[in-house]
Amino acid sequence: MAPRPVSRIAGHFDLSPNCPSDCADKSSHRFGGYGLMGRLKRIFLWLLVIYISVPFIVKLCPSIQAKLVFLNFVRLPYFIDLKRPQDQGLNHTINFYLQPEPGINIGVWHTVPSQMWKEAQGKDREWYDSTFKSPNPVIMYLHGNAGTRGGDHRVQLYKVLSGLGYHVVTFDYRGWGDSDGSPSERGMTSDALFLYQWLKLKAGSKPLHLWGHSLGTGVASNLARHLCDRGIPPDSLILESPFTNIREEAKSHPFSMVYRYLPGFEWFFLDTISANDIRFASDENVEHISCPLLILHAEDDSVVPFQLGKKLYDMASQSKSLVGHKVQFIPFPFSLAYKHKFIYRSPELPHILSNFFGMTHPQA
Repeated sequence: MAPRPVSRIAGHFDLSPNCPSDCADKSSHRFGGYGLMGRLKRIFLWLLVIYISVPFIVKLCPSIQAKLVFLNFVRLPYFIDLKRPQDQGLNHTINFYLQPEPGINIGVWHTVPSQMWKEAQGKDREWYDSTFKSPNPVIMYLHGNAGTRGGDHRVQLYKVLSGLGYHVVTFDYRGWGDSDGSPSERGMTSDALFLYQWLKLKAGSKPLHLWGHSLGTGVASNLARHLCDRGIPPDSLILESPFTNIREEAKSHPFSMVYRYLPGFEWFFLDTISANDIRFASDENVEHISCPLLILHAEDDSVVPFQLGKKLYDMASQSKSLVGHKVQFIPFPFSLAYKHKFIYRSPELPHILSNFFGMTHPQA
């Protein structure tokens, strides 16, 4: 039999006479499939390595866990100039800085009651300070983690409270926004105490209320306990979306979901939080607080579960130090979709506050 001709073109041999037309296609498909499966396996292995490595990295570097608690490096919204609150629609607000300790300056906003907005245009800090002589009560607002005092949901609450006739004074803890320093629970509480004392000097005998949100509820309860222990309680304490303590909150947070059932979860993650001296133990603080307490919580809060706010209320309602003081818990149903940070949208909020304060608002 004569040998088959083999053609050679540009250095390649044509063997097609020996192979059915679909042979090459099947072969390439088969090897291509193996390539895809190989890539998926490699991706899975990398994810598995990362998943296993993260707990050990966090344990070996506790500062990472502290950053995840504070999230002070997340500045939302971006590109906001905190020196210009008017850019956020707060044209009756002034920005200034206080120094709670040498080398630490913290950024502060003072929003006057909305009825003063016309007079406030172009005024300096001296004028704003003089407005504390008005009979309008003062609310000191302590924000949660991430973002700054200029966060949108925070600004919207300032507007609501200002519209009701309150002075609203808020600030960025050390390490947040344009404030100096590094964050810590002790430092945050120290900054809050310094501002409270500064406000008390300015406001005199008029009501001064504390309002904390999320992580800020831990700071607010720390501050309230400190003041109550010294026999100078605030006029009231309002906790919006609070938790019992940071360990329970961390265990319930959506970020912990992928590790919650991992053996050693508490040792890897929760004990590491404690190692950073971060506790925010509002459940312990309510045993020492002796002032009216209002807790606001949305049932659809996915960041701080509603159950933690309700648990804190149950503890507060049994606290001996709160006997004789008003203790209220206001739930907001799922259907309202207020989630973690939109309670300010409630049309019932003015009524809730006037009922809690036991007085009509300075400006309805």
